[in-house]
Amino acid sequence: MIRFSVNINKFATLRNARGGNNPDVVKAALDCERFGAQGITVHPRPDERHIRYTDVMQLKDVVTTEFNIEGYPDERYQQIIIEAKPAQATLVPDGPDVLTSNAGWDTIRNQAFLKEIIQELKKNGARVSIFVDPQPHMVEGAAKVGADRIELYTESYAREFLVSPEVAVKPYIESARVAHELGLGVNAGHDLDLNNLNFFAKSVPHLDEVSIGHAVVCDALYYGLENTLQLYLQKLKV
Repeated sequence: MIRFSVNINKFATLRNARGGNNPDVVKAALDCERFGAQGITVHPRPDERHIRYTDVMQLKDVVTTEFNIEGYPDERYQQIIIEAKPAQATLVPDGPDVLTSNAGWDTIRNQAFLKEIIQELKKNGARVSIFVDPQPHMVEGAAKVGADRIELYTESYAREFLVSPEVAVKPYIESARVAHELGLGVNAGHDLDLNNLNFFAKSVPHLDEVSIGHAVVCDALYYGLENTLQLYLQKLKV
């Protein structure tokens, strides 16, 4: 079974646009779980432009599915992991000035840094996933630094899917196979949606989890949140 983790950042973005607590981020997370999500993902950035530190601390006490915290592994992020103790810590390479994740880690150039960080995170009981581009040598680098999983960055798949789905998915198939051979779990995320998700799920072997946020919130405007989550779960039945 491919697990579906809902990234709730955009709920927080909408709340922050007006102040107050509408929509209620904690309620949104609990509703996503109630409607079938098997995980909740957050990315608490330093400027708190969407998910805030206080959100994470509230969510850690109520999320009953798999809690996944993304972020650049600076001291602030590491402290959040220590306090929140999520099931999964997903390391992304983007700094505080980046609008949204736009590349995977260079696991070779950053080998020493990532290895040290991962050792520390694992002391707090978190499974560690590294955000990588669909390149086998970067997957191999993730294994060498001690990651438990990779998260394949799927922006290029989503873009190229519109031209040729078979060509778009090919590097992801190869990377997932390499990961499995090395004992790594396989996650995926970024720009997956109702149009391209099923083909990806059917094509990529050994896929453990997808994390989707922006598209879920956009679709919920038209279909409603409960119906939207059911539509995504149907796409993951392969």
